[in-house]
Amino acid sequence: MSDDYDGVILGTGHNALVLQAYLVRCGLRVIALDRADEPGGGLATEENPRHSAFRHNTHSFFHRAITAAPWYGDLELERHGARYLEPELNVAMILLDGRSLEWWTELEKTADSFAAFSKQDASALKRWVEEFRPIVDQILIPEAQSPPLPPEKRRALLRASKLGRRLLEVARLSPLEFVQSEFESDVIRAGLLFFNGLREVDLRLKGFGHSIPALLAGKHKAQMCQGGSAKLAQALVTDIREHGGEIRTGAGLKAILMRQGRAAGVELESGERITAKSFVASGLNPQQTFLELLDADQAPAEVRQRASAFRYNLLAPLFALNLVLHEAPQYRAAAQRPELNRAFMVILGLERLEQFDEIVAAHDRGEIPPTVMWGAAPTVFDPGQAPPGKHTAFMWEKLPYALRGAAVQWDVEKDVHGRRMLELWSEFAPNLASGAVIDSFTRTPLDTERKLPNMRRGDLLVGGFSNDQVGYHRPFAGAGQYRTPVPGLYLCGGSTHPGGNITGLCGYNAASVVAADLGLRVWWTPSQIESVLKSLE
Repeated sequence: MSDDYDGVILGTGHNALVLQAYLVRCGLRVIALDRADEPGGGLATEENPRHSAFRHNTHSFFHRAITAAPWYGDLELERHGARYLEPELNVAMILLDGRSLEWWTELEKTADSFAAFSKQDASALKRWVEEFRPIVDQILIPEAQSPPLPPEKRRALLRASKLGRRLLEVARLSPLEFVQSEFESDVIRAGLLFFNGLREVDLRLKGFGHSIPALLAGKHKAQMCQGGSAKLAQALVTDIREHGGEIRTGAGLKAILMRQGRAAGVELESGERITAKSFVASGLNPQQTFLELLDADQAPAEVRQRASAFRYNLLAPLFALNLVLHEAPQYRAAAQRPELNRAFMVILGLERLEQFDEIVAAHDRGEIPPTVMWGAAPTVFDPGQAPPGKHTAFMWEKLPYALRGAAVQWDVEKDVHGRRMLELWSEFAPNLASGAVIDSFTRTPLDTERKLPNMRRGDLLVGGFSNDQVGYHRPFAGAGQYRTPVPGLYLCGGSTHPGGNITGLCGYNAASVVAADLGLRVWWTPSQIESVLKSLE
């Protein structure tokens, strides 16, 4: 084989693009390949085929702290057209009785909302934000922006500092135990668990008790990319091409090529071979990487076994209802609190803590639970995503991938369930039942898997967050620092630390690992987590 490139990246999800952007700025010749028609993976913004100029973010929309991510500044993405908004009333959980629990970008306003349900909980909120902000800034953010440490070394380093010991103490709890011990209002408990835990981890799982105070203490709330989520992918692509990188879409992957026991390129479904002298990096899930693209004799049997056993998140799949509107939703509760019509993320259908048990039990059975949903009207904040005076809106719901035992049931059920969601939404926003809706369509967990095969079983987090699939052991023991047991083969997707969602940190961390292995000059300043933890008092 002759070497076509220094490196080949499999997939063009945002983590793969971040990795490529860093490496091409190091002077490497790198190509990224994807079966999809457009790069970006879940960063998709699509024009409605029946109503031109209405644009829908069909997968990823709510982003968190993107503007504070190191790669956002390093890669000059604002120069390339990425712009973010962070609306002031960031989240509102509206109850059927017209009350609302609100998260604002300003802590005092959030505390005032909590106080309407419980003055004690408002005090607890402030106390936890004050206590956990240095833990977030000095430990959790640097950890997310670094290749993970072995668990025993991490624990030893954390035990050596006051902040670290406190983090370990709180983390021993489950999210459910945390809210039950620290907050008294049933509404606030439910809101905190939904806003954080249900979207990512099993609320009953010990080891994640810190996740809720960490979210509350974070300086940034939910954000949206102006012009649509695809604008972030387009900015990454622009930077890559500006620095000589290549991206090819519509390229189905058939096999990872090996040469003298080392990953050395890829064969496409067309039969074309693209070779690389230095590395292959996969942004795909472990089964795609180790079982589908590598022959059985090209990876150790133990690696194949661990890849096969990699588990996906039962609660991660999303069902989406997307609307084309004459006017934005007008919430009944806004008669008393007009600002609710400008709430960014809106949560509906959640009234009490016990609903979480009902949701989990329904997922275990493969049934649809009573609806709890959340969403937004993007055009309230970014009018350019619809024609003048018109709007788009969506609601998401956590629903099982295998509906009544078979994912294909969604092809029959989806429109029926979409109508049920719209009926509930209209109870809160009556104008939706009074002629505001022009058009609607749904997206199911099966549709997610069809469009984004990396998200097996509709898991947008690309793997469950259990204790043996986090940090140093994500995706599995032996492949948790972006290097794999197959020489020359790296991982960079959401199945690696720190996990799914739009963070870019899987690709960012992988870049420092690949650069170190290749002896490249690192032009950016990656976090050195061991030094950071040693410096804590």
